[in-house]
Amino acid sequence: MLKAPLFDLHCRRCPRLASYLDEVKEQYPDYHARPVPSFGPKRPRLLIVGLAPGVHGANRTGRPFTGDHAGRLLYETLHGLGLSNQPESVHRRDALKLHHCRITNAVKCVPPQNKPVGSEVRNCNDFLAAELAAVAPGGVIFALGGVAHGAVLKALALKPKDFPFGHGNEHRLDDGRWLVDSYHCSRYNTQTRRLTTAMFRRVMGRARTLAKIPR
Repeated sequence: MLKAPLFDLHCRRCPRLASYLDEVKEQYPDYHARPVPSFGPKRPRLLIVGLAPGVHGANRTGRPFTGDHAGRLLYETLHGLGLSNQPESVHRRDALKLHHCRITNAVKCVPPQNKPVGSEVRNCNDFLAAELAAVAPGGVIFALGGVAHGAVLKALALKPKDFPFGHGNEHRLDDGRWLVDSYHCSRYNTQTRRLTTAMFRRVMGRARTLAKIPR
């Protein structure tokens, strides 16, 4: 049985996403505008799973949560918890380094209106499954939002009814690892205060504790 790849820079599995990437590249020639690779150690104790690249964020810079509003809160929080060497992420060639954690997305390509459809999540699921397999024993999978949560369950062949999504929910998996949920750190969620800075820091700190990441 062939091992699933972690990433394919030239993936064109989803016609709608491939077409949209072509449009964005034509409009913004300097943008990355291709599938966005994950970032961080390949054998993490904490894997953060987002939704998909933002058109003017990761799709522009080529690194998850880099150069957009959602990344500000995420990287500030990681730095505050000792999981990165600096509190901001500007471009994939900057000096940012992650400690014990890795960042990926349920869908590797930017979708129109930031909303992937079900077939696109499914088409990308084997890449996510390969990322999940690399999480260290006893580690934590940290899902940002319901779509990411659902993609994780699909990749692990788990039933949604047994693992409901909710901010701060903690699910112990049969293999000893954990699935921890958070609302996505999007501009909408933070501006409407569905997710506050304190809420996000608290749940991320809990995920760090469960992952037994050394200080």
